[in-house]
Amino acid sequence: MEKKRTTIVLFSGDYDKAMAAYIIANGAAAYDHEVTIFHTFWGINALRKQEPINVNKGFLEKMFAKMMPRGAEKLGLSKMHMMGMGPKMIKHVMDKHNALTLTQLIEMAQEQDIKLVTCTMTMDLLGLQKEELLDGIEYAGVAAYLADAEDGNVNLFI
Repeated sequence: MEKKRTTIVLFSGDYDKAMAAYIIANGAAAYDHEVTIFHTFWGINALRKQEPINVNKGFLEKMFAKMMPRGAEKLGLSKMHMMGMGPKMIKHVMDKHNALTLTQLIEMAQEQDIKLVTCTMTMDLLGLQKEELLDGIEYAGVAAYLADAEDGNVNLFI
């Protein structure tokens, strides 16, 4: 029997939406699906390293880098952001209920061999370089995503 496939396009850079994508991905992997998360545009920020990485960039790329959140735990909420209080409150509630953080969900995804792919075109547009992103992820364009999604049993856009 052929393995079921789940593909997720993570377009959003919102903490809650990225969490949903990773919860679904880890659940699908636990059900023995082959899972791919294709990170594009603001979704790439979930895969940025939290510490600043010294890379050579032009002015616009430096400005993008300063304006975008650096790493999973710096993402804002889609609703009730409240000048940064919303994320602090939701993380407090998550901690109280022993829920995994987005960073822990990403680590779990890597442990479950979920394919984490970053869109190379978006990297070019936003001026991101491989050194600035987490280790162990893949780099590809839309054609690679479409090849994975074509045989997908579940295809989501978040």
